Order: sequence, then C-alpha cells, then structure tokens
Amino acid sequence: MALELALRQAKACLGGLEALVHWCEPGDGLLLVASDQLIPAWAEPWADLRGEQAAAPVQAVRAGGYAWVEGDALGIGASGTAAVALMGGSGPVGALSVLTGGAGEPDEIQRSFLRAIASWAAAQVQDAPERSAPAPGSMGERPVLMGELTAALAEAVTAQDVVQAVAERVMPPFGADGLLVQVLNEDERLYAVGSCGYPQEFTSLMDGFPLADYATIHDVVRTRTPRFIESRAEYNRLYPSMHQVSTESPKQAWAFLPMIASGRTIGLCTVSFSEPRVFSDEERTLLTALSGLVGQALERARLYDLEHARARELQRGLLPSALPRLPAVTAAARYLPAAQGDEVGGDWYDVIPLSADRVAIVIGDVMGHGLAEAATMGRLRTAVSTLADLDMPPDELFDRLNDLVSELGDDFYATCLYAIFDPVSGTLCYTVAGHPQPVVVHPDGTVHSPALTVDPPLGAAQPPFETHQLQLPGESLLVLCTDGLIESATQDVEQGLARLQQVLAQTVSPTAYFQGTDGDDDVQRLEDLCDTVVAALLPDSKQTTDDAGLLIVHTRCADPGAVASCDLPEDPRAAGQARQYIRTQLTAWGLSELVLTTELLVSELVGNVIRHASGPVRLRLLRSRTLICEVYDGSLNTPRIRRADYTDEGGRGLQLVAALSRRWGARYLQDGKCLWTEQELPNGTSPAAGSTSSHAA
Repeated sequence: MALELALRQAKACLGGLEALVHWCEPGDGLLLVASDQLIPAWAEPWADLRGEQAAAPVQAVRAGGYAWVEGDALGIGASGTAAVALMGGSGPVGALSVLTGGAGEPDEIQRSFLRAIASWAAAQVQDAPERSAPAPGSMGERPVLMGELTAALAEAVTAQDVVQAVAERVMPPFGADGLLVQVLNEDERLYAVGSCGYPQEFTSLMDGFPLADYATIHDVVRTRTPRFIESRAEYNRLYPSMHQVSTESPKQAWAFLPMIASGRTIGLCTVSFSEPRVFSDEERTLLTALSGLVGQALERARLYDLEHARARELQRGLLPSALPRLPAVTAAARYLPAAQGDEVGGDWYDVIPLSADRVAIVIGDVMGHGLAEAATMGRLRTAVSTLADLDMPPDELFDRLNDLVSELGDDFYATCLYAIFDPVSGTLCYTVAGHPQPVVVHPDGTVHSPALTVDPPLGAAQPPFETHQLQLPGESLLVLCTDGLIESATQDVEQGLARLQQVLAQTVSPTAYFQGTDGDDDVQRLEDLCDTVVAALLPDSKQTTDDAGLLIVHTRCADPGAVASCDLPEDPRAAGQARQYIRTQLTAWGLSELVLTTELLVSELVGNVIRHASGPVRLRLLRSRTLICEVYDGSLNTPRIRRADYTDEGGRGLQLVAALSRRWGARYLQDGKCLWTEQELPNGTSPAAGSTSSHAA
C-alpha cells in the first residue's frame, strides 16, 4: 500500500507517464519491484539494472540523491526520467523514478516533493533498515508527516475533506493555528475553499479577492515560489499596499504556499501563526513538499465537486421546480440527496392535473446510484407525465412503464406508486410496484396505512398490475415517501413506516391542517410538516447513504353543490334536453354569461354521440376554477378533428369545440368514454366552494 501511494503521488506531482520503484540487490544491481501501470513488456529493459549502467535509478542510488536523464528510456513517449534515492539507515536501499511527459526537467518544487515522497516510502517499506525515532521538528520527522498526510489525502473525496486533512495533519506538527485554502478561478480571483483558526469576517474578506490587488499572493502565484514571512513588521515592510489585510488578520507569521497541479498554479495554501516565528530551511522544504501533495489532492477533489454538483443540478432539474395548487389538492415535497456516497440517485415525485379536477400523484425511485439512474429517472418522469395526460388508468400506465424500464436492460429497476384522486367521488385509485404503501391522515387525526399486496418493481414485474382503491373523506393528508426516508441499517421498511405514522399522529392537528382552503397558510403548514417528518425520521441527515423523497398531499373533495348531472335519451331529443338543463343550471350558479357558449359545446358533443356512438348518454357539469362539461356514452370510438373542405356539409364540430373551449379531450372508461371541455369563468366570478384561483406553489 505504501509503494502504491508513493507511485501514485509521485506520478501525479510530476505529470508523469509512469512511476517505478527499484530495490538494491546484494552485489551491485537494482531490481524493479513496483510500477504504477507499466506493462511487463515495457518494464523488461529496467527489470534488472547493473551499477555500471547510465539509467536514472542507477545514478540516483550511486549519488545517494537526485538524478535526471533526458530521453525515452523505455519507449513509452517520455521526455526524460527523474529519480531519487530511497535512503535507509546505512545508505541507499533503492530508487523512486518518474518518467515525465512534459518538456524539460522537473522544477525545484517538483524535485522537493519527489524527495519527500521517496523519504516517506523508504521508511514505510518493511525491508528498509530500522531507524531511530525522529526528534520533533527534525528532518527525520518528514517521512512520518508525509506518510500521514499522503494517506489522509488519498481518502479525501471533496475539497472540504482536503482542507480537513491539512488542518489535522499539517498544522499541529508546525505549531500553526491558522489555515486558509484558496483556489484561483478563471476570473483571476481567489476564492476561499475552507479555513481554520480565522474569524468568519476575515475569511469573507479574503473570499473573491482579486489576484491583481493581492500583492503577496500575486508574487507567489507568478513565481510559483513559496513565501515565508516571519512577522507582521516584515509583512508590512514587503507589502505596504496590503496594510488592510495585515490589520484584519489575527496572525503574526505566514507560510504562503502555491498549490501546483498539472503544471499550473491552482491556488494557495496559507499556514499561519499567532506569534512571530523563524522558519528553518528544513521546515521551508517540508512545507513546500506538503503543498505539492495538497495541490494534487485539491485538484482531484475540485473535479469531483464540480462533477458532483453538475450531477445534482441535473437531478434537481429533472424534478418539478414547484408543485401546482389545484382545486382538489395542495402539496409539498422534499428531496434529500444522500450525504454519503459519491453519486446521485433516482428518486422523483410529481403532481399532475387531469381532466374533471382529478389529479395524478406519483412517487418513484430508480434503484441504484449514478448519472445513468438519474437519467432514467428523468425518462420515467417524462413518460409518466405523458401517459397521465392520456388519462390512462394506473394499471395500464404501469404496463407501459414496465415495458420502458425492461427495455433499458436487466440492471435497471424502479419502484413506483401512481395514484389518481377523483374529488367528485372522493376515491383514490392507485397501483404500487415495489414501493412503500401510502399513509393517510384523516380529519380526526387518525393515521393508517392500508394493508395491500405490492407488485414487484418495474422491470421485474409481469403484468397485469393490481389496482387498489381508497375512499377518502372530505379532506385528508396523503403521505408518500421513498424507502430512503424510512429504511436504514437500524430499521427495515415496516419499522420505518410505523415510525412515520407515529410522527404524523403526534404532529397533525385537525384544527390546523383541515380548514377547507388551499391558500398560502395551507401550503406553509404542509411545508412545516415536511420539515418535521424529515427531522424526525432522518435526525442525522449527514450520515444518510440513500436519497430520500417525501410528498405530502392535502386532498379536498368537491362541493356537492358544484356538481350537477342528468341522463339524456339516445335520440335527437338529447341535444335539446341538454341545452335546457344547461340554461337552468348555469343560471342557478350565476354563470348566465356562459350559457350560449356552453349550449354550443354540449350540442356538438351530444350530437357526436348520437351520430357516431351509442348510449347510455349522460351530461355532467362541474363548477370549479373553470366550468367543466362532460358527456358520457357507451362507445370506445375515438373522436378526431379532421380537415373539412369548403364544400363539405359536416366535419367541423370538433373544430368548433376546440375554438370555444380552453381545453377539451376524451378519457376512456371500462364501459365507454367521456368527452369533456373546460371554459374560463367570467371575470369577477368566484369559483366554487373549496377551490381558489390557480397559482404555483
């Protein structure tokens, strides 16, 4: 493990093509004992080196130090080889070599780093002679410090992990009490990644500081050379223009260390002290070498942070930016990405308005983590939205969705719950595929989760899917979640579901949550309830290993006085009777302005049924945020708008329907279909009880 870390760090620091370790053999030879990724055929020329050869590892051992040889010694496209001796108690015990890809010899910072890595590697290899414990602050301490920091940085994933590793491994050995890590962005400004031992006010001052205005750092970045300042007086003498920074800083001595990666300066690591101090040559060399380690680790971590942030942004972009407020439902949701792990997940939720004030409610979870799963989540959400717009029943929608997931491959599965709430009948019709069942909170505060048989996840299920139905009261809370909210290493799904019900029973107050309104107060209550549930079920969200989704929906049944219906005969008299019913009902609702338009719409719909379909025929009117007219018949024939020529005597009925209505469409039932239209209410007309004007949450 020690040699693997040494090879990896040495290769990264020098931008190398390959890194190698040779070990001294009895006699006068060097044996190749480790390489990073070199294939055996290429390694063969250096598998066993003799003392008289001019290869860089031999020269380094012979000199007991550093050696550089130009040329592509192993035929891998290298520009040269930098090697440094691995020193044991009685002399060189081997060599660490890097075959470089860039032009020219490595600079002093890179050479210093290579020496530090070699010193640490020699101390870690068991075959190296034992050495006495180093005195604190001596060069003998260098391999230990390098090893501890290298190991910590190897485990660092994010930029914050890198800052923490430096704070824990670099500050104590030098007696430092301040650390500021800044990165240099394309706008030539330095941005603080993290700090330790500084007040927030000073860190904020240094965040986004223009490089051109920061004389101290400008010198360090331009020359790529560390700057050690041993007192405030020396700082003010060297950089009088930086008096404000000097005054604001609580420190008295500084080591300004450039962080170099991929041949360029990516930022600055400042190690500081509250008292003036003198930096020895050994300390300066060690801090310089350590900054090389930090630079490489930070560059890798920033790339991870950037890609991870983009993945999170992609995933959040696939979720609804806001949930709609509808006559029948108000909703709030939470999506919590896993705090541990380096990949995004596939949880999603949605609330989709349907015809006749019905609402589709969906929550799902693509199994696994990664960009592929997040992309699959986006595809499934789009598919659900499209299929829901076709007014498919839940089981038929799952048939189509199951085919889509199956076509993605054997490794893709998704759990899902899809429900349709009908505010007129008060029913919730839903299908579940491998997903946690819903929880319902009644107006009296009672909480229950219906016992049901759950179909396998999408991608593993075999249709048909089972459809379940719940009769909901006038108002209720429907609580849906993904398994990341209720399942963990310490509890299974059933235990988590029981805990969720307990939290809801303790939190939901009938007088607070069921007031027959979907205004701002209702939305805020749902938002607060989401926060309460998440805090109770995920008290330590920083330790979660799975994404979690939560969707809470306040359902409201339609006011019976806002619904009117009548049966019509299956003959030409139906249109006349429908017009008479409309005049009477709209006048009673105070919607006389819509009588003429509604008569035209319903006459066309009923006439279409009489000419092309079959009975029984029924008319239903719903007064909500819009006026909804529905005509039911017993036929599954699909009405379509067609182009009518000037000489045609018919064929323009549905064109008229489309022109006069805000929306129109058809949905199919087990025993027929329903043609429906929506019209805007006249200005100044109040919607029916239990509904309000439409706006986004």
